[in-house]
Amino acid sequence: MTKKNPQKDEESMKNIEVWEDLVSIRDLVLSLLINTITTLGCYFLAPNEPPKPLFFGLSGAIIGFIITSFIINPKRKLQEIESEE
Repeated sequence: MTKKNPQKDEESMKNIEVWEDLVSIRDLVLSLLINTITTLGCYFLAPNEPPKPLFFGLSGAIIGFIITSFIINPKRKLQEIESEE
């Protein structure tokens, strides 16, 4: 009979698989919310001249990405292993 690791089950309940990688549901929702608010906020603040809403929306997306990169820390730990030649 195999015993299940309760910590692993709790951890898997907090993550979902996106493009063959595990992502925290909380971090994903938070980043989507921040990026949506900044993108739409800048888009609606733009003057109604044809190219400006596009540029304002794109700049809002970049601002949201920068904010998200400071708020959400990466969970992945990289380990370098020296190979023998």
